[in-house]
Amino acid sequence: MTAFEWIRFLIGSLFLLVGVVIFLTELFGVFHFKYVLNRMHAAAMGDTLAISACLLGLMIFSGLNFTTLKLFLIIVFLWFASPVSSHVLAKLETVTCENLHEHCEIYEDISGLERELAARTEDKIAETAKETEAPVS
Repeated sequence: MTAFEWIRFLIGSLFLLVGVVIFLTELFGVFHFKYVLNRMHAAAMGDTLAISACLLGLMIFSGLNFTTLKLFLIIVFLWFASPVSSHVLAKLETVTCENLHEHCEIYEDISGLERELAARTEDKIAETAKETEAPVS
């Protein structure tokens, strides 16, 4: 094997290894988290990143040919489909969950959220102003 083939082999192996590590982290998140939205987020993010890393490693192994193009199109499809499907599932969970208030804050009207955000913004501005004030000598 030439030096170029060894470098290609090592880089492809590295991407495959990164993909497997992300898959294992995703598995830990899916079984560790208690609430369904947290588990779904771990699964969706892990799938998107891990499959992309593994397919990128396979693309490097394959070289520049038609198979590489197919693998790239699979990555593009997954980057579009996975976030959309996880968003639809999350929306379904929030609409149908009867005890959602146990897991997160629910705002009945948008004005309550706007008031809370305005208060937090004012607090941040006040803190920043106090930090930037220089003592006058």
